[in-house]
Amino acid sequence: MAASTLTLPAVLAACSSSPGTAASTTAATPTTTAPPTTSGPGAATTTTTAPGGVTPVYAVRTGTVPGLGKVLVDGQGFTLYVFEPDKQSGKSTCYGQCAQGWPPLLLPTGVPTPVAGPGVTDSLLGTAARTDGTTEVTYNRWPLYLWVNDSSPGQATGQGVNNLGGLWYVLAPDGRPILKRP
Repeated sequence: MAASTLTLPAVLAACSSSPGTAASTTAATPTTTAPPTTSGPGAATTTTTAPGGVTPVYAVRTGTVPGLGKVLVDGQGFTLYVFEPDKQSGKSTCYGQCAQGWPPLLLPTGVPTPVAGPGVTDSLLGTAARTDGTTEVTYNRWPLYLWVNDSSPGQATGQGVNNLGGLWYVLAPDGRPILKRP
């Protein structure tokens, strides 16, 4: 078989049964983008962005939300949130039903550190151990979450919402919650 006709299957990695976690896949051809396996926040894929370069879903970078400006987003561009009851403690208080509506941004098993994307200060990026044994990504000691009602990148429908025991806010690139409404 000629090398030009050889295709490799996508590689499935880092599956988890926890809400908000998802498998990561990479496309066999480095110049294409692997389509998401599902839609919405927490849907798990990584996309190839350039030959040999991969942006994982657990990457933290900046994006723009109308009315809020630059905010932190995940590797797919979905807005990331902080939960006021976490009190910038470096520990999550969102479990069970809370984590179903607000999936934590988790590292896949075997991945020791999150990826800092454009606009993110490396020294503010960290992790926190969750009680279920998973590892959540943090920024400026705030555990990071997605919101299931955001259906596409650029949305922040959870901004300022009082839900499941506290208020939810987007995070600015400097690590401070943005308290205004969009």
